[in-house]
Amino acid sequence: MSADKPETPWPIRILHLHSSFSLGGKEARAVRLMNLMEGRAHHTILSAMPGALGARDAIDPGIVVDFPKDAPPLHGKPSFGRYRDLVRYIRNFDLVLSYNWGAMDGVMAHRLFSRAYRLPPLIHHEDGFNEDESVRRNWKRNAFRRLALPAAEALVVPSALLERIARGEWGARDHVAMIRNGIDTAAYEAPPLVAIPGLERRPGEVVIGTVAGLRKVKDLPRLVRAVAALPANVRLAIVGEGPEHAAIAAEAAACGMAGRLVMPGFMAQPARWIGHFDLLALSSLSEQAPIAVIEAMAAGLPVVSPAVGDVAAMVSDLNRPYVAADEAGFRAGLARMSENAVLRAEVGTANRRVATERFDESTMVGAYEKLYARALGGYGPFGGGWVGCD
Repeated sequence: MSADKPETPWPIRILHLHSSFSLGGKEARAVRLMNLMEGRAHHTILSAMPGALGARDAIDPGIVVDFPKDAPPLHGKPSFGRYRDLVRYIRNFDLVLSYNWGAMDGVMAHRLFSRAYRLPPLIHHEDGFNEDESVRRNWKRNAFRRLALPAAEALVVPSALLERIARGEWGARDHVAMIRNGIDTAAYEAPPLVAIPGLERRPGEVVIGTVAGLRKVKDLPRLVRAVAALPANVRLAIVGEGPEHAAIAAEAAACGMAGRLVMPGFMAQPARWIGHFDLLALSSLSEQAPIAVIEAMAAGLPVVSPAVGDVAAMVSDLNRPYVAADEAGFRAGLARMSENAVLRAEVGTANRRVATERFDESTMVGAYEKLYARALGGYGPFGGGWVGCD
């Protein structure tokens, strides 16, 4: 380290404000970045849903992380007193990272007290919406966002669609950072090493899989109905956990395909098992740049999806016709892809090439390194020490 650069203040104290910490796309990315920081950062995680902490199991054992029970609540009726308590807690950290609408009270508290207190920089991350804002944003929430977000050091989004929303609807023109999600694509090249509980492959079977939090916005009963209309050799594996588990199982029973549905719950390290799928299917009402799509592409799988978020722009040219504009196209895409192994192999090969070229995590981590280092005055928490941020 050169003489004009001060000693790195390890460990950096980072406060994470999450809408929920059940493992989904944003949590998987946040945990991956935490793991890559190793001992250079100590983490404290607050969830607006205190019991939703499923992603904690994906944090490496050597990472210093705290889930305090005595911290001010993220969720509650807006009030001066509650925001003041949040700010007093926030002052104990070097960097605050907030995620999605459920953490917006923390962003607002930071905004209201930023002049009265010396507060650490805050970077907000937006990854998408629940079903209540899947088509049109709630105007009251948008007004709240427009008021709260100007004090953030940056607003990070993973998709071109969200970037347009942030700049247009939220007025965050000057400090939006579009950082595409990325994964360790090389880890997905090997055949699957771990079984999916309940899934035993039989000759001639085709497995349609999906990886998702079991929430209404994912509209997984829709996927169940679509697969139920396919031949009996087509099975469906839904990997994930969440409040819609019972509704999905009930839909499968109503469709007479309960025996063709596998729901193993949450499974860590998708690179070790996603290769058991023959294709990935989404049925979401709203998406942005789904990590599950990148994982499937890296594993050499085709993707069938509604035309939501950036999915059409993410997949290969060969895959693009199977990102459907309507329900008829979605079902037709599932049918054609499930019945044609040669097509699946061709599209999957093209997807793997695109994933390697565009969505390797090295690009994503480099972008986050520069962004976080700039907020911290030049200290990069991912192993590079002091990072120039020009």
